[in-house]
Amino acid sequence: MPDTLDDFPARYARTRRFTLGAPASVTVSPDGRRVLFLRSAAGDDPHTLLWLHQDGRERPLTADGPDRPALPPVTGYATDRQARLAAVAADGELWAVPISDERPRRLKVPGPVRDPRPSPDGSHIAYVSGGALRLVRADGSGDRALAEPEGPDVAYGLPEYAATASIGRTRGYWWAPGGSALLVARVDSCEVALRHISDPVHPERVPRPQRYPAAGTANARVTLHVISIDGGKVPVRLPKVAAPVPDAAGPWRDGAFEYLVAADWTDAGPVATVQSRDQRTVQVLAVDPADGQTTVLHTATDPYWVQVPPGLPLVRRDLLVLPAVVNDVRTLRITAGDAEPVTAPDGLQVRAVQGADGGRVWFTASRDPWETHVWSYAPAEGFRRLTDLPGEHTATAAGGTVVLDSRTPEGRTVTLLREPSGPPRAEATAPAPAALPIAVTTHPYGITARPELLELGPDRLAARLHLPSWHQAGDDRLPVLLSPYGGPGMQVVTRAAGWPWEVCQWFAEQGFAVLAVDGRGTPGRGVAWQRTVWGDRIRPAVEDQVTALHYAAKHCPALDTAQVAIRGWSYGGYLAAGAVLHRPDVFHAAVAGAAPADQTQYDTYWQERYLGHPEITPETYRRSSLIPYADRLRRPLLLVHGVEDDNVHLLHTLRLSAALLATGRQHSVLPLAGTGHINNRPGTADTLLWLELDFLRRSLGVRSAADGTKHGTERGQLQPQRS
Repeated sequence: MPDTLDDFPARYARTRRFTLGAPASVTVSPDGRRVLFLRSAAGDDPHTLLWLHQDGRERPLTADGPDRPALPPVTGYATDRQARLAAVAADGELWAVPISDERPRRLKVPGPVRDPRPSPDGSHIAYVSGGALRLVRADGSGDRALAEPEGPDVAYGLPEYAATASIGRTRGYWWAPGGSALLVARVDSCEVALRHISDPVHPERVPRPQRYPAAGTANARVTLHVISIDGGKVPVRLPKVAAPVPDAAGPWRDGAFEYLVAADWTDAGPVATVQSRDQRTVQVLAVDPADGQTTVLHTATDPYWVQVPPGLPLVRRDLLVLPAVVNDVRTLRITAGDAEPVTAPDGLQVRAVQGADGGRVWFTASRDPWETHVWSYAPAEGFRRLTDLPGEHTATAAGGTVVLDSRTPEGRTVTLLREPSGPPRAEATAPAPAALPIAVTTHPYGITARPELLELGPDRLAARLHLPSWHQAGDDRLPVLLSPYGGPGMQVVTRAAGWPWEVCQWFAEQGFAVLAVDGRGTPGRGVAWQRTVWGDRIRPAVEDQVTALHYAAKHCPALDTAQVAIRGWSYGGYLAAGAVLHRPDVFHAAVAGAAPADQTQYDTYWQERYLGHPEITPETYRRSSLIPYADRLRRPLLLVHGVEDDNVHLLHTLRLSAALLATGRQHSVLPLAGTGHINNRPGTADTLLWLELDFLRRSLGVRSAADGTKHGTERGQLQPQRS
């Protein structure tokens, strides 16, 4: 580990937030003998490779070498049913990668290639190019289009924007188990508003068009088709409109089934899950591939919104796993064969379903928001928890093999387990040269953070408190920096270490008490907790940060509440800007990155869930936006935004800045050239940490370490704790 904290920002950026060199996208073969995953060769190498673990050893399938061509970085892959052939998309090219000693083959097909997927028997590979779903034999012959777009705004086999950005569906087609046909989504975006994303650094380049469905505007029209490999095409007859939901919250109603939440084709046949525009009704449908008729397997309604956890529904010939809500808990209902349905144990909040293997269902769940564990259910055994260590765990399982991905207070490990029905036996794989092995990826480059985990205030808000390692009782009080996310999309306060811990600790070592808080609306605490932000996405979140700050100061007298700043990105940036606008009496400076300042300009699925329709409930959008309150600013505010952000567009920061200027409010704007919504590039992510630190110190009037603060060190001499 490097010797100074000055090195941390560079390591943070160079390792892409400490994700390089760590396994991702794990696939386990049905017999459990082969495990495939993506990983770069080292923790500072951005070139992603496809790896194979087999017989206790692992090797790269797409690496440089005398017997193998060098593939471009692998951005995605899929395998046939037995995991003996992988289809790889690399730099827009299609590669067939045998899981053997054969060399990968580049298939000469039209590009750029997206989402290639082998047929179950490995004889063909389907892929998307130019909006067409195409098919090629695994040897590269016989390339042809199965479905071609009827216009420039039509695509077959790809998810629409709302699916990838907010719903969580990343696929647009699914093979039939026999390989003779596919269930294919057709997306028509012609009515979706057109935006253009430009690169002002290169004005000679044509702006990139994007169909973006902002709140209250038209969604893409998504239909399903059964397409056989011999060219036949059967449209799926999806339902049009849901019945009204009694006691629906708010005045807006729209029962049109506009969203395809999930789809699959298993041994039970094709299955589709659709949701109404107002998100209050979800239907799970069985599809007859012969004529496209559908049968309703399950209907769920909710007066606010129906939330479908990832991996659900799971439909097999003798197994049906559906989402359910019982006593304010998001759970699941399992029906195996002719047995009576069972639900997860009381109080267990289901986070996601990983799949089913031999009649056993694998899922992740929490009894409290601090930890997420791996569970399984089998009729003969009932419910069983596999993981014990505190933290967050996920798993991929097949054929008696479980690949367990664990983030604990000690860091991250990826472990291969055999025979999960008996006592688990961990098998660590052999490390590849200069690589992080699949089983040991603990804190490769980070600071060792040991935050105090707290429950603050009447609502027992989950919080992490980071103090400088050098701070002792009796030292000067510390300025406070809040570093939340705070939104419905994710938690940052758990017992799982990761880059949020380490970034907070880095700021702490610079002389701050850093507090991260998960407030109302965040996941893991039940349905009612998530509903508390319905109709107002900003003020409850701000008030929770205020409450947590005051209770933390009572708990730890070292916190100086006369010097309080807040920083964040995306929703966290929105929360940071909202904090100085709504509570300048508490917050004295803010850094707001990629903040969605105008709530009418974010996407339909995410915004309408919480705020309704902007034409019917305009007050919820005004109340939740930042721009109407620009005249309230009287604290230093730094707005940061990636110029090429296609999620939270630059227009948000520019419109907020314009409103601030119009009311005479001083502020700073930092545009990040060549940067999108995820800011992890070397030269940008690292420099931004230093710029934030400088801005916060100047805004709060805080001396740097070089100015001779009580711990008596200088910049470049603060020693990180050893991992």
